[in-house]
Amino acid sequence: MKLLLDENLSHRLVSRLEETFPGTASVYYVGLDGQPDTAIWDYAVEHGFVIVSKDDDFRQMSFLQGHPPKVVWLVVGNVGTAPIADLLLRNQDLIALFLDRADDALLTLNLELD
Repeated sequence: MKLLLDENLSHRLVSRLEETFPGTASVYYVGLDGQPDTAIWDYAVEHGFVIVSKDDDFRQMSFLQGHPPKVVWLVVGNVGTAPIADLLLRNQDLIALFLDRADDALLTLNLELD
């Protein structure tokens, strides 16, 4: 289950996620930083990635275009890398279930503030 982290997420997340989500990459590392969302979308389709983003544009693209790629949309506000990594790692099973569901194009994960 390869995740492609959008540029609004730190490329430092890759090292925190790669053991649980092998093959995870950042747009920064694959040369897509600063590129239009459509280029990131096409890259994800071509290389079998799930897009992970806080960007509402990818949520809208998933509604309009369906999948592939699937999109994990993070509703987390302005938080650091650690809470985002923890959110994704805590929801590993939910993400796997989402990927197995043929009809699902979008998974929304919210950061619960205690």
